[in-house]
Amino acid sequence: MEFFRNPNIDFLGKKWYFLAFSLVFSVAGVLSMLFWRGIPLGVDFRGGTLVYVKFSHPPDDNAVRAAMDRAGLHNARIQRYGPAANNEVLIDLALQETSEQALDQGKTKIINALESNAPPGKQDLNNASSLTITNYLLEKDPQHLGTDANQRYTAEAQAVVSYRDKTKGGVLGSFDELKGAVDPAVVASLREGFFLSDFGVRNVEIVGPQVGKQLQTQAELAVLYSLAGMLVYLWFRFEWIYGVAAVITVFHDTLITVGVFSLSNKPISLTVIAAILTLVGYSNNDTIVVFDRIRENIKLLRRERLADIVNRSINQTLSRTILTAGLTFLTVLALYLFGGEVLHGFSFALVIGILIGTYSSIAIAAPILVAYQDWRQGQGKKPTAMPVEPAKRERVKAKAKV
Repeated sequence: MEFFRNPNIDFLGKKWYFLAFSLVFSVAGVLSMLFWRGIPLGVDFRGGTLVYVKFSHPPDDNAVRAAMDRAGLHNARIQRYGPAANNEVLIDLALQETSEQALDQGKTKIINALESNAPPGKQDLNNASSLTITNYLLEKDPQHLGTDANQRYTAEAQAVVSYRDKTKGGVLGSFDELKGAVDPAVVASLREGFFLSDFGVRNVEIVGPQVGKQLQTQAELAVLYSLAGMLVYLWFRFEWIYGVAAVITVFHDTLITVGVFSLSNKPISLTVIAAILTLVGYSNNDTIVVFDRIRENIKLLRRERLADIVNRSINQTLSRTILTAGLTFLTVLALYLFGGEVLHGFSFALVIGILIGTYSSIAIAAPILVAYQDWRQGQGKKPTAMPVEPAKRERVKAKAKV
């Protein structure tokens, strides 16, 4: 299947437009990383506390952030996750304590910050633990069980928490919803000692700063090792200039992808690093396909200029590039649209990376070969972008036959 039959597009003639495009996005990303938003590291790398909160109504991000500020929890990042109908948000705090006590304290701080109109003397049933409910029921003993109450009230408390979390998604709208799930006397007693807030803290996660720093170092090394491995492979597979061109291209792709994350203020997590490493391999694969066709055409079209050979090679591989990149792009686009919040950063990086990676294989990698040869000729040196040794071998074979 071919999208184009014998295309003849002058890609190298448009290299200055490509250069301008790349410079605009690269410089914008670098300026954002240096002077505006920096590199927005996720909690995986910088350490911190993630709090998952479900509301009974569509949450107001600004109101939630203002509540965090009033409680002294500054610079909180508020992010929606899951389907919009679930009314769930992820609150990313800079709290970096790692103990179990700190975990409970972080949860308590969030609850206190969001409970703006808590009735005095009452506890929040939407954020109460099973143990808290059990202790309350043992104290009030609404069913008059006496000394045999512990096991019964523990079961009633667990029933309340199970119905709240599993059936109602973590937030009760009214005490009447508990009727049928627990004993009516227990419901009446809970109504006296508890109130219902409009939110529930579903989960709290903490990543320590030392762990985050270690993960950051490992992620940086993974990217650098992959670039170095590509350079060495292409150096032996083709020539060193091919490896340099491929590494520059991948660095260009990575820079623009990270720059887009900085400009859009999307946090870079471990899954995003996985996507960037995937992008490194994908972009390199596209580049090698073009390079391989250039090498083949150099043997066949020995008398033509390298610029013409490069243009022809790109045109010959254009249908293959469009097909593979297009199908992959549709896949990651579906993942971005329907994959959920957990895969949002990963799929977003791939969407940007595939577009930029396909573009750079055509507009950046191949022109570097031509630019280097032109520079070598300007210096009066023998061009090295062309594989001279295979050509010599062909001439030796021809002489041997004669």
